[in-house]
Amino acid sequence: QVQLVESGGGLVQPGGSLRLTCAASGLSLSRYTMGWFRQAPGKEREFVGRITWGGSNTYYADSVKGRFTVSRDNAKNTVYLQMDSLKAEDTAVYYCAARTIGAENYAYWGQGTQVTVSF
Repeated sequence: QVQLVESGGGLVQPGGSLRLTCAASGLSLSRYTMGWFRQAPGKEREFVGRITWGGSNTYYADSVKGRFTVSRDNAKNTVYLQMDSLKAEDTAVYYCAARTIGAENYAYWGQGTQVTVSF
């Protein structure tokens, strides 16, 4: 059974940092491009960033570029999202997802972790 489990969310003040972790079981992440997405209340889910299977290439949404960093440790079957200089508009449920190399769609999704940026 494939599982992606996010953790590390919580309440943080504007300007603060959080690191989200996505731990996988039932599959080897080294064969997948990994993405992070988020969904704020009343809004559609949006792309945040992704990292290729080998970790050599990363891509980010303009809204987080320069503040967020996606990384991975294939030996630990884990992907990370380092979030710095957080803003109130970053408040959302954050999801990690796995996409087979060459595929268009993400086949596996985690359950999400809440990030709230507020005083």
